[in-house]
Amino acid sequence: MPSRLRLILRRPLALVGVALVLIHLLMALSAPWWIAHDPTALVGPALEPPGEDFLFGTDELGRDFLSRVVMGGRVAILVAFSAGLIAALGGGLVGLAAAYYRGWFDDGVSRLVELKLAIPSILFVSLFVTGFGQSMGVLIAVIAVIKMMGAIRTSRAAGLQLMSLGYVKAAQLRGERGPAIIAREMLPSVVDLLLVEFALRSSSALLLVSALSFLGLGLSPPTPDWGLMIHAGLSAIHSEPWLILIPAVCISTLVIGINFATEGIADALGLDAARGGAHG
Repeated sequence: MPSRLRLILRRPLALVGVALVLIHLLMALSAPWWIAHDPTALVGPALEPPGEDFLFGTDELGRDFLSRVVMGGRVAILVAFSAGLIAALGGGLVGLAAAYYRGWFDDGVSRLVELKLAIPSILFVSLFVTGFGQSMGVLIAVIAVIKMMGAIRTSRAAGLQLMSLGYVKAAQLRGERGPAIIAREMLPSVVDLLLVEFALRSSSALLLVSALSFLGLGLSPPTPDWGLMIHAGLSAIHSEPWLILIPAVCISTLVIGINFATEGIADALGLDAARGGAHG
């Protein structure tokens, strides 16, 4: 691990990415101790420009925009990273199981993945939201399911390679059951791959949750959310452009940071095939 860390630190873009992610994480985690106002409270005149009293100004209802941006980061990171973790771990286990059992289970998983990939994400989310509401838990679950498809395909491909290795065959000859072989023998061998999958899925989940909120399919007001802020700021884009620019910059810098850091990690771990974007 120290040698891999040195490889990551030698890459300038990876350092930039790690720094951007750490800045966002530190701001989000420490927010309750330093933000001046409740992000949902009306604390000043509407559409107050950035100044001494309100560093980022106020929004269309008179809420402190700095507090909403910072707390919106907490919401975005929680949703994106939770969905990314569920997608990477759940997709990894399902993909390994498909590679191990093959047969009807593998065929069924493959058909389900293809079916999901054929359904537009917006339509899939709309069905979930209509049936279960727009809570944070529902949003995490639906984004995790969407992003799990790519992780299943990646881990299944890795699992097929592992099935030909001696230690997996030795475990089968010892009479170990399938779940034990998957958990003890196969899963540790793909931890590095799943780490990269987690980062990739989190990055694309962040973009998706912001897009969904912008379209009215994500979190509901008055929850501070970057996508909601951009949507609300459209009506004042010419007179108060900071209402759109600030949350847009936050989304961009966090996504860029995750992608740069992920590329550095993938290089250090020798996982060139895992790079190239967060598709699926």
